[in-house]
Amino acid sequence: MPTTARGLAIEARGLRKSYRSKAGEQLVLDGVDLVVPAGTVTALLGPNGAGKTTTVGVLSTLLAPDAGTVRVAGYDVVREPDAVRAVIGVTGQITAVDDLLTGAENLRLMADLNHLGRAAGRRRTADLLERFGLTDAAAKPVSTYSGGMKRKLDLAMTLVGSPSVVFLDEPTTGLDPRSRRTLWAEVRALVAEGTTILLTTQYLEEADQLADSVAVLHGGRVVAEGTPAELKQVHDAGTLDDVFLALTEPPADDPAEDSADATGVGARSGTTAGPTDSPTDSPTDRENAR
Repeated sequence: MPTTARGLAIEARGLRKSYRSKAGEQLVLDGVDLVVPAGTVTALLGPNGAGKTTTVGVLSTLLAPDAGTVRVAGYDVVREPDAVRAVIGVTGQITAVDDLLTGAENLRLMADLNHLGRAAGRRRTADLLERFGLTDAAAKPVSTYSGGMKRKLDLAMTLVGSPSVVFLDEPTTGLDPRSRRTLWAEVRALVAEGTTILLTTQYLEEADQLADSVAVLHGGRVVAEGTPAELKQVHDAGTLDDVFLALTEPPADDPAEDSADATGVGARSGTTAGPTDSPTDSPTDRENAR
């Protein structure tokens, strides 16, 4: 698949995005610069409402940027959205599976949406069911699956089209430790195969375990980036949690955690839901991001 001349799978320069609300225009991304080398994992960290999901939405062509340039796999997300969609996969915050279908039927649906053909689609379905340990449950309705099984199926559906760039927006939220580590193993396997991954997560240990590089988003900008070890060294911190807290400490006179929360972007349970809480809410919406 094409990438930029410098081997960057993702490159954003001066990315800006705002939303209109009853309170007026809310600026979420204020000149974000982000680069992700091909075949690596970059973790995008930030408080709730910092704009992580908005960033994923723009990179995956689901949201239009207000300003800046953004290229994914060498393609401009504004001028060449179809080319971008052909090489990416998106796993959103909300598991985008159809509970009324079986696991195999969900995967075959994605195969049809990717125009694989019946025989190729069935082969791809069988391969992914085996890879994610879902073969025994393939013929069962997804409504009977555990949360961890649904998340594995969700990621498998993202991989049906063999994307070279995958966006994982808080993929392990709500999973138990065993299921989380199973998903980590799959992420590592994907990177070993040459896939590029942009990961957003609220679990700092997850970023420390998986990420080749970390970017911290706060106040609409990337305020720090580097390897986990570099960030801990620069900030004289023992863990990424300490780095995160140091970089995102709100001003003493600021009663709000983050003004961008008013947009609902990246909102979780207990917060106001916005239009971009989950870039992909259904298998069809997921296909629209290809």
